[in-house]
Amino acid sequence: MIDQKVSRRDFVRISSIAGGGIMVGFNMVGGTASAAADVVFEPNAYVSINTKGVVTLMSPNPEIGQGVKTALPMILAEELEVKWDDVEVEMAPLNQQKYGQQIAGGSGAVRGRYMPIRTAGATAKQMLTTAAAQQWGVPAEECYAENATIIHKPTKKKLSYGELAAKAATLPVPTDVKLKDPKDFKIIGTRVANIDNHKIVTGQPLYGIDTRRPGMLFAAVSRPPAFGKVLKSFDDTEARKVNGVKNVVKAGNVVAVLANSTWAAKKGKLALKVEWEDKSKLESSTEHTAAFTELVNKIPEKAGRNDGDVEAALKDSNNKIIEAIYETPALSHANMEPLNFFADVKNDKAELYGPTQVPANLRSSVARALGIPEANVTLAMPRQGGGFGRKLQPDNGVEAALISQAAKVPVQMLWMREDDMQGDFYRPASMFKYRAAVSPDGEIAAWHLNGVALANNRAAAPDGFPAASIKNFRVDNQNIQSNIQTGPWRAPTANAVAFADESFLDELAHTMKKDPVKLRLELLEKAKTSPNGRVSYDPVKFKSVIDLVTEMSGWGKTNKPNVYQGFASHYSFSTYAAHVAEVTKMPDGHLRVTKVYSAINCGRVVNQSGAENQVEGAIIDGLSHALYSKVTFNEGAVEQTNFHTYRFMRMKDAPIEVVVKFVPSEDAPTGLGEPGLPPIAPAVANAIFAATGKRYRKLPFELT
Repeated sequence: MIDQKVSRRDFVRISSIAGGGIMVGFNMVGGTASAAADVVFEPNAYVSINTKGVVTLMSPNPEIGQGVKTALPMILAEELEVKWDDVEVEMAPLNQQKYGQQIAGGSGAVRGRYMPIRTAGATAKQMLTTAAAQQWGVPAEECYAENATIIHKPTKKKLSYGELAAKAATLPVPTDVKLKDPKDFKIIGTRVANIDNHKIVTGQPLYGIDTRRPGMLFAAVSRPPAFGKVLKSFDDTEARKVNGVKNVVKAGNVVAVLANSTWAAKKGKLALKVEWEDKSKLESSTEHTAAFTELVNKIPEKAGRNDGDVEAALKDSNNKIIEAIYETPALSHANMEPLNFFADVKNDKAELYGPTQVPANLRSSVARALGIPEANVTLAMPRQGGGFGRKLQPDNGVEAALISQAAKVPVQMLWMREDDMQGDFYRPASMFKYRAAVSPDGEIAAWHLNGVALANNRAAAPDGFPAASIKNFRVDNQNIQSNIQTGPWRAPTANAVAFADESFLDELAHTMKKDPVKLRLELLEKAKTSPNGRVSYDPVKFKSVIDLVTEMSGWGKTNKPNVYQGFASHYSFSTYAAHVAEVTKMPDGHLRVTKVYSAINCGRVVNQSGAENQVEGAIIDGLSHALYSKVTFNEGAVEQTNFHTYRFMRMKDAPIEVVVKFVPSEDAPTGLGEPGLPPIAPAVANAIFAATGKRYRKLPFELT
C-alpha cells in the first residue's frame, strides 16, 4: 500500500448533506506529486454519498471535449471502491472557495487533480470503514471496502455505503490515509465510455447553445468587419421591420438585434445599415510577412537561451553551414459549437450560463464591464463543443451581459460562423530562421533559431529539444506588434515550433547522411550524459517514445511498395510524443497520408479509450491544419470567412489507420489533450521529403 500523509488543515469536512449523508471535500494547495510540479492551478474536489449509496462527484473543471468529466470520477471511483455505474457526475458551478482554480487549459485537469481526488476518495472510504467497525464493535483493520460496501472479514457481515453515510458524517476526518497500490487498480487504466455519450448521440440539451429560458430573446450581433475599425453609426429602421425582431441595441462597439428566434435575429442583422470608421491601421498578411523576413535576419541583443558561442562556430570555415526558413500561418480555433452565452442582467445582478475555459476570469470581466460587484455575478457551465484555447478569452460572456443590460431582458447571444472567423483570437503567424553548423566529424557544432511571431512574444521554446544536446546553442524570440488579436491555440508555441524544429532536424540528418531517428537518439544521449546548460526534459522518457514508435512502425525496415515514412517527436505539457507518418503514392500519382503510428509517455493513463481518443483527435486536428488551413488578412479583414475557404480535412482524406500506444508508467498522469498535435505536421512533411525529395517549409502544404 502507498502511504499519503494528509494534514487536518488540508482536509476539510464540509457538511452533512440532506438525508443524513456524508460530504467530504479535499483542498490541496501548492501542488501534489512532483510529476505535476508544473501545474498552473491548485486542485480541489469533493465527493458526496447519500443514504441510498449514490456517489456524486462535482466535476470542477470545464468539460470541453477533453474527457475530464469521465476521467476524474474514474479516479474517485477507484479509491472509493465503488462500481463505475454507481458514480454520478455533476458539473460544478463556479466556486473557487470550494474547488480552487477551475480552468480548462494547458492539459492540466487530470494531472492537477489526480492526487487530490484519489486522496478524497480514500479518505471517504476510510471514514466509512471506521463507521462500520464502530457499528459492529470490531477493529477497523478487520474490515475492507468492496463494491460500495464495507465487509467484516471474519464474519462476512456487510453494510452498504448508504447505510453507513449518516454515521460516517459524525466522525472526525482522519489525518493519514492510505492510497491503493496501483497493482490493485480495477478502473484506472481501463476503457470507459464517455459519460455523456448517450446524451450527445440522442441530441439531449447539454450545450450552451441549447439554453432556453422564459422571456429570453435571441441576439445576433453586428461586429466590426475588420481589425482597426470601430462603430460610427447605425440605422435600424429596416431591421425592426423584420418579423420576429423585438429590439435593436448598441452594446459597446457592436449592435445587437434581438428577436424571438435565431433566424429572425439573423435576418434583422442583415437588414441593419451600419457605418464603420477606421481607428487604427488596417493590416494585411503581406505586410506581416515582410516584417517577419526583416526581423528573422536581425539578432536581438537578449537571447531566450544562449549556450556557448554560436557565432564563432558559424564562422568556422571548417564547418558546413545549413540555413532554412520555416513559416506557419495564423489559424482560427473554429470550434464546432459557435461561440454563445446566456445572460440575464437585472439591476446590479447578473446570471450567466455558457461555454468558457476560464469561468473565474469571465465572471470578473463581466463584473467590470457591467460596473457591479463580482459577488453579484453567478456563473454555471454546460458541456462545451470544443475550446482549443479560444474560450480562454472572456469576450463571449462579456458581450452577452452587455447586450442583456442594454436590452433589459435575458438573452442568448450566438455567433455565426462568419463572426467566429473574423472575431477570433488567432494562433499567431510565425517565421523561424535556422542556422546550423556541422563539423567535419559529423557533429552539430552550432544551432541558432531566430523566431518571430505576430503579437506574441514566444514564437519558439528556448529550452525545448535539442537544447542541452548541442554545445553552441541559441534561441531568440521576437515579436511584431499588431492590432490583430492573437491567443493560445491547441498546444501554444509547440504547435508551430515543433513543425520547424523537427523538420530542420530532418534536414540536418539528411545533410549529415544519418538516419533521422539515430540523430535524435545521439542528441538525447548527449543531453543525458554530458548536457550543455539546463535540461528541461527527461532524455530517458523522450527516448522511450522514440523506441516504442520505431518498433511499432518498423522504422527503416518497411518494404511496402510506394509507402514512405517520416518521423517527428516533441515534448510539451510534461508529455512526450513521437509519430511516424506513412504517405503512399496513389495510382493517380498523388500522395496520401495512409497511416500514423503514435507513441506517448504521459505517465499513468486513467481512461484508455479516452486517452486514445485525445491523441487520435490531436493527430487529425494537426494534420488537417497542416494540409489545408490558414487565416490571412487583407486590410484588417479575414479572407477566409467560412468553411468553404477555411478548409478542414474530409473523411475521405483522413488516414486509413491511426495506431496509438502508451509507454507503461507508474508516474502520475501528465498532459494529454495537446501533446499529440505538434509532431504530426513535421512527421508528414518529412515523409513527403522521403517520397519526393521536396522539402516543405511553409504551412499549409498540399499533397501532390
